[in-house]
Amino acid sequence: MSSHRLVRKDHLVLFAVISTLVIASSSISNYGTNKFVYSQLDPDNSNITNLVDIQDIPLEKVRVGEIDIAYKVFGKGDPILLFNGASESMGGWDPSFLRSLSSNHTVIVFDSRGVGNTTTGSTPYSIQLLANDTAGLMDALKIQEADVLGYSLGGHIAQQFTVTYPEKVNRLILVATTCGGKDGIPKPSEFIKLQSEIVNKSLNNVSISQEEMKSLVSASLGSGWIRLHPESVENIPDLQQAKPSISLDVMKNQMNAGFAWEATNWNGACDELAKIAKPTLVITGTDDNLYIPHANSLVIAGKIPGAWLVQIKDAGHAVMDQYPDEISKILQTFLSTTNENS
Repeated sequence: MSSHRLVRKDHLVLFAVISTLVIASSSISNYGTNKFVYSQLDPDNSNITNLVDIQDIPLEKVRVGEIDIAYKVFGKGDPILLFNGASESMGGWDPSFLRSLSSNHTVIVFDSRGVGNTTTGSTPYSIQLLANDTAGLMDALKIQEADVLGYSLGGHIAQQFTVTYPEKVNRLILVATTCGGKDGIPKPSEFIKLQSEIVNKSLNNVSISQEEMKSLVSASLGSGWIRLHPESVENIPDLQQAKPSISLDVMKNQMNAGFAWEATNWNGACDELAKIAKPTLVITGTDDNLYIPHANSLVIAGKIPGAWLVQIKDAGHAVMDQYPDEISKILQTFLSTTNENS
């Protein structure tokens, strides 16, 4: 379960310069880019790039297998597909991040199975199932190939999607995630216990203490951010106020799928990713030590030939909310540098 959206926007103070930015590889192979075709995109979507609130963008739905997937398309340029973190709907992305990205990309955001306005279906929940859903969404929208960005649990799905459907992926961006399996660095057992207890309490209508919720929020923000912004752990909402877009059953399914991916008793995805010649950017916060220990990003970057690695100081698992403008600049550099036409 994630709590990164518990970062209060009025408490975020964004810095003009990232205090520590480490790029592990300054060069990347010339992979080449295939042509793509997409349709069902509003020709006037280029005007949406000035919007700040994604809620103002019309919601669409399309049938994919046994479910109806809710999605929004906006911006202009090459398509980029965004995979949400756990328990997040498509409305969870930072508005300034979306505004920047949509200035030169056609952005596709969507609610994953059981979240927000997307139906649940009856197939047993798994990371592979969510990857398959995404392939179906791209087919329905007639998008042959796209850049892919996955955050946290969405990074798990983005990796599985790239492994299973490499022909659909142009470039891969992984934020605050892990390749899982035997090469992954597991989260501390005490934190797994805390997550499980909170979800189980919610499922059984047992009260969750403010201290428990504060522990989740603190783990998401990281010690460096809290030191700089102590007010960010004040007035923490309860679980249901923080997670209005997802049922407790789906939250539990997501948590279990995440635990299965992060378990060390399988091979994980890194060795498979290493076989895929895709330009890859890996981003992590140096204070992400509990949700997905930041050393996992080093493992991923070390497995994928030519991968870029960016570590952001004083950022936790909530790095996307903590430094959206800086991450936007990093993405623009990566996407323009790895473009064969640049």
